[in-house]
Amino acid sequence: MSVKTYDPNDLTVVVNGTYLTGFSEDMIEFEKDEDNYETKVGAQGDVVRSKVNNPLATMSITLLSTSPQVAMLDGLAKSGDLVPVSMIYNGEPKETVTVTEAYIKKPASRSYGTEAGDREYEVQCMDADIS
Repeated sequence: MSVKTYDPNDLTVVVNGTYLTGFSEDMIEFEKDEDNYETKVGAQGDVVRSKVNNPLATMSITLLSTSPQVAMLDGLAKSGDLVPVSMIYNGEPKETVTVTEAYIKKPASRSYGTEAGDREYEVQCMDADIS
């Protein structure tokens, strides 16, 4: 039996040169917006596979409302500036996502109650390099 250990402290996220801290439980999610290939079957059973060249991806970052970077991300959402973003997981297996141009789609929604809320940001990645 081979036991592996996951440590959330092995994750680093950098937006526009600033390291993010104060993640909530879900931390981060990354997903390409479309599949890499699509398949079509003709009326007589002929199959063709088409490469999808769409480089877009979406990264969802969830911070605690007390994170020092909430104001920065809200400011980037308001400005619409294109910024670099990187996500590095230094555990096993090591995984990285590097984006040279991304923007925050909108400021995080805000809720207030008996517990501190989360701030979730959707980052539109224009040219994600996944490794």
